[in-house]
Amino acid sequence: MAPDSSEHPTISPDHQLPAPAPEHQQRKSVRIIVWVVILLIFAIGFFLILRHHDDTAKKPSRRGAGGATTITTVTAQKGDIGVYLDAIGTVTPLHTASLTSQVNGVVTAVHYQEGQIVRQGAPLIDIDSRTYQATLMQAQGILERDENILAQARMDLVRYRDAWSRNAIPKQTLDDQEKIVLQNEGTVKNDQGTVQFDQVQLDYCHITAPFTGRIGLRLVDPGNVVQSSGGTTLAVVTQIQPITVIFTIAEDNLGQVQPRLRQRAKLPVYAFDRTSLNKIATGTLLTLDNLIDTTTGTVKARALFDNKDGVLFPNEFVNTRLLVNTLRNVTLIPSSAVQHNGQEAFVYVIQNNTANVRSVKPGITDDNTTQVEGINPGDVVADSSFEKLQDKSKVIISKTPVQSSTTGSEAP
Repeated sequence: MAPDSSEHPTISPDHQLPAPAPEHQQRKSVRIIVWVVILLIFAIGFFLILRHHDDTAKKPSRRGAGGATTITTVTAQKGDIGVYLDAIGTVTPLHTASLTSQVNGVVTAVHYQEGQIVRQGAPLIDIDSRTYQATLMQAQGILERDENILAQARMDLVRYRDAWSRNAIPKQTLDDQEKIVLQNEGTVKNDQGTVQFDQVQLDYCHITAPFTGRIGLRLVDPGNVVQSSGGTTLAVVTQIQPITVIFTIAEDNLGQVQPRLRQRAKLPVYAFDRTSLNKIATGTLLTLDNLIDTTTGTVKARALFDNKDGVLFPNEFVNTRLLVNTLRNVTLIPSSAVQHNGQEAFVYVIQNNTANVRSVKPGITDDNTTQVEGINPGDVVADSSFEKLQDKSKVIISKTPVQSSTTGSEAP
């Protein structure tokens, strides 16, 4: 049977199928399609981010009337606060003695231990005293001789007075004897002075503590030769109980201190370590200097400390706080609750879960507590989230601390 020409049409040479595309053109098309897909994904993601940002911006602000801000609060208290003057001070002993030799000789003994607490009159150093002992003995012998001569002259004077009363001797003999007695009295007095001088020289050979205090490192040893004119320091003694701290007060603050001193008030002075965090001693203001230092505009002050535990060390630097006055029954709030806008200070008073701006006048600040005027004791004020608060903002009071992104606040 002959094939049906309708089922299998004949293809002419002018209507042949196109030849397949080369392989590199296919790969190029695939890469283009992939990049288009990636760009579409990025475009869709960017569109979603912008939309989310717009939706967030259209949400009611927590600072406005449409939302409430979570805050913590504090209550203004009625109490007392101290007025302090802060300064840097130097621990200064009341007495410091640098002991030197008053005689010439060889050191024979050192009786103290380095850093020892010595009592007044305790032996410290001995110097060879044999030559001074011999000189003293010689002066004592001369004194005894002249005292006996004086005694003999006085006995003769008594006899001459008795004889003159009986007209047995002329008046000139009696007068001469009276003058001889006076001469012998002068000789005895001179001898007594020589004995006292030699006794002092002998005492200088035994150096003792002039007052109770702590002795420093040993500076001489037995066998060392010392001279009275050499000026060599043999030992240093400093009094540490009690001890003082010298600090400065600005001349502008003298008006606060001097009236209290005239009233003989005992103004407390607190000594702190270098960090000003740890209080190490408590004392009282002793006195002020008698003049102002014109180069610094300050006056020196001295405070007295018992220093029974020895925490204050001579020449140590400390931070001092002088309590010059105490304000009674004032309104106190934490310093963190006070906000500033330039020269103005304000707080957020919370009433009916609403923050109300209230201008205040800060006063004395002590240990993160500030005395203020403009609010009353018992008022509740905001103590956090100031960057979200405005006047008339709704608030939610939280009992747990609320972290704030800023520490201050701008004007409401």
